[in-house]
Amino acid sequence: MNPSDPDAKVTQLKDGRTHLAHKVEHAVDLDTGALVAVTLHGADVGDTTSLLATTLTAAEQLAAVQATVPTALVGDRGYHSNDTLLTLRALGLRAYLAEPDRGRRCWAKEPEAQQPVYGNRRRVGGPCGKRLMRRRGEYVERTFAHVYDTGGLRRIHLRGHPNILKRLIVHAGAFNLGLLMRHVFGRGTPRGLQGRRQPWGLLWLTLYSLFTALRTTLTRLPCFLARHGISRFSIAATGSPQ
Repeated sequence: MNPSDPDAKVTQLKDGRTHLAHKVEHAVDLDTGALVAVTLHGADVGDTTSLLATTLTAAEQLAAVQATVPTALVGDRGYHSNDTLLTLRALGLRAYLAEPDRGRRCWAKEPEAQQPVYGNRRRVGGPCGKRLMRRRGEYVERTFAHVYDTGGLRRIHLRGHPNILKRLIVHAGAFNLGLLMRHVFGRGTPRGLQGRRQPWGLLWLTLYSLFTALRTTLTRLPCFLARHGISRFSIAATGSPQ
């Protein structure tokens, strides 16, 4: 255990080296590509153990924005296990988990897991399962590339899961903001503005004028409230990825 950061655990990296690290999981909407939930775990926590926490977090985020309740979960072979499939079945979620090659299965000790495993195998091999697997490779890997490669979070200098999770949520919000900008304006990154300087220059000038007017109004608002018998006010805001 690292005395400076007890949350960091020793794990083996993809290149074979061992290092203190953390484990992050993303829950992505396969219809829109939006990042629904980000969870942080110890590097020594297995995929089948952390899947339930990520699934519940994603369901809470969707419920907070009154979105449609998820009905299916897609994952790679690292999440496949008898307990995982039984848990997802109890939660009412259809599982599309890639199955590793385990050879011929014997169901004498766990007969209750036979039907969920065979059902998952049938769904993954069907046309819908293959389409969802392609989307998973496209959308989920895109979020990892944005946050960790382009965003530079492969190596982090913060300590403690609460501080690291705050940083991850900021990057996840930036990713979802890029999706929203691309949907509304047709461009989601500053590089995408090249070649469209005149219309965007006018747009930014308009936004700057609105921001200046709003700041002036908020500066004068406490004086106005004090004259009318109100000396303090509170503003609360909440946000969730769409």
